[in-house]
Amino acid sequence: MHTVAVVVVPPVLTFDVTIPQMVLGAAEAGGGPAYGVELCALEPGRPLETVGGLDVVAPHGLDAVERADSVIVVGSGGRAGIERDVLDAARGALAAGKRVAAICTGAFVLAEAGLLDGRRATTHWGLAADLARRFPAVEVVPDVLYVEDGPVLTAAGAAAGIEMCLHLVRADHGAAVAAAAARLTVAAPPRPAGQAQVLAAPVPPEPDASLAATRAWALERLDAPLTLADLAAHARVSTRTLTRRFQAETGSSPLQWLLHQRIGRARELLETTALPMDQVAHRSGLGGADSLRWHLVRRVGLTPSAYRAAYGRAKTPSAS
Repeated sequence: MHTVAVVVVPPVLTFDVTIPQMVLGAAEAGGGPAYGVELCALEPGRPLETVGGLDVVAPHGLDAVERADSVIVVGSGGRAGIERDVLDAARGALAAGKRVAAICTGAFVLAEAGLLDGRRATTHWGLAADLARRFPAVEVVPDVLYVEDGPVLTAAGAAAGIEMCLHLVRADHGAAVAAAAARLTVAAPPRPAGQAQVLAAPVPPEPDASLAATRAWALERLDAPLTLADLAAHARVSTRTLTRRFQAETGSSPLQWLLHQRIGRARELLETTALPMDQVAHRSGLGGADSLRWHLVRRVGLTPSAYRAAYGRAKTPSAS
């Protein structure tokens, strides 16, 4: 089991504390839990300063970082003067070859520890300018969900932390396990890291005014040659209106979103079936085997055969 130490640095948003346990705790691989999550802090057993009205008590001290495989830092409120022991624990984790991540203002802890120098990183959009001003050696990317730069990851607040944790599951165990974890947590399918934090328009006040039904309809027909006109017809709007509203609701164009979902479907099929490559491509709507190879190499850096060898669990072709 992969052990994850969640380092809580007060003040912390209580929701951020729950994200790693909620997402990673929902992931199962090999017939059991994929991760063990340990909550730790400089002062274990004592209530920590929170934003959100709930008490948070970490049962473990920073020694949990030493025995963990990955470390996720949450909290700090962006304050200066993070305690030396916390900074040393973060530095030691990276020096030991561990994966180190931060959610929201946890990025300020990694920056103060020097772990983001010369790296790309992000935080909540409202604090990105402050992170860039205080730590000029960090290349701050202000308007994305999360950034992965080598073994260091940073995510914007709240929902972006969920996206980053789903990305970790996908990187460790493949798209199928990540999709299952997303379903258990009632989260949407993982979004691309570069999607904007802030949507261009507010969420429609009426549920029927959104394009959620059209997106669900498209997900059931990824193997069909869907066009912009098909999506617009289902939504009963013009293609221009569809594109504008799709961008506002998802942060991407309809066809970009569709391609992302098709690549995700192809990854699941490679992991869970032994279907030939041309059938994987067909069922995921990517055309032929050459197209599948091109998109997968571009997205994950692996050929379909290499991806299946790394993540595949099926021994016989799917009968469905």
